[in-house]
Amino acid sequence: MELFTFPLGQLETNCYVLADEKTHRCAIVDPGDDGDAVAQWLSGKGLTPAYIFLTHGHYDHVGGLAALRAAYPDLPVYVHAADTSLAAAMTRGLSWTDFYEDGDEISMDSITFRVLETPGHTPGSVCLLCGNLLFAGDTLFAGSCGRTDFPGGSWKAMLASLKRLSALPGNYTVLPGHGEASTLDQERQTNPYMKEAMAQ
Repeated sequence: MELFTFPLGQLETNCYVLADEKTHRCAIVDPGDDGDAVAQWLSGKGLTPAYIFLTHGHYDHVGGLAALRAAYPDLPVYVHAADTSLAAAMTRGLSWTDFYEDGDEISMDSITFRVLETPGHTPGSVCLLCGNLLFAGDTLFAGSCGRTDFPGGSWKAMLASLKRLSALPGNYTVLPGHGEASTLDQERQTNPYMKEAMAQ
């Protein structure tokens, strides 16, 4: 598999594209707020999207849905049910096609994603595990974590989610919704918010 990362919009939201090199199909994790740019990039790379996965419903992560659904009308879009009202408000009522919940596994060719519910930043925030990759959305950043002062946010839930991530066996490459990548081991050792969660 091949991973591509590019920041989109004023908030430089990380859009991730994970592609199967044999089939040239791909999954998009958080299309940001510029779906036209993503669609043009996919076309230039000769990639066909098979899924869109949303880590949560904030506009800087979901605003590009309309353009992508226009370019690929049958493209499945997954979101956690707890963030549907938020995502609908952020996308002017645009519908998605599917919901996922904790423990779900979704496969695309040789690639399988596993869903972890990680509320805190929003009620329906999720992280996605794929091989040694952890798509962390706005739950875990390098040296930090997502804000909880937005509507629906919860610091108590965030600490529980960070503790859950810290307890994952082994190490992962952490791919956050904003900023640079990190590793789970690095965050366990140096991230003050994860260390606080681990002490709970």
